[in-house]
Amino acid sequence: MKKIVQTDLAPQAIGPYSQAVKVTCAETLYVSGNIPLDPKTMEVVGDTAVEQCKLVMDNLGQVLKAGGAEYSQVVKTTIYLTDMNDFAAINEVYASYFKENPPARATVEVSRLPKDVKIEIDAIAVLS
Repeated sequence: MKKIVQTDLAPQAIGPYSQAVKVTCAETLYVSGNIPLDPKTMEVVGDTAVEQCKLVMDNLGQVLKAGGAEYSQVVKTTIYLTDMNDFAAINEVYASYFKENPPARATVEVSRLPKDVKIEIDAIAVLS
């Protein structure tokens, strides 16, 4: 299904992500960006990027599950932060969801996110 690609001839990952993930043709699930909304109240939850990241990852997990996938099947994520100073802290939260063979990832700082949240994450998972 997925194979982690790693080479010493390119810079090593500086966080919980892989340099690349190789996928043999398979069914894929594209998960839209998730922000820290309580699914029942649709209100933003959490004041810090860490608190918000936990809810985003939990919500992402529910969408993966609904699509027939789990975290281990995620091959690519993008993290959008409004403050790159939160990078190290959210890395710790993020890493707890991808304990081995983490997906490829991009992290970018943006000027603003919906509802003025601090973080948004999208994902691509391979189902078969």
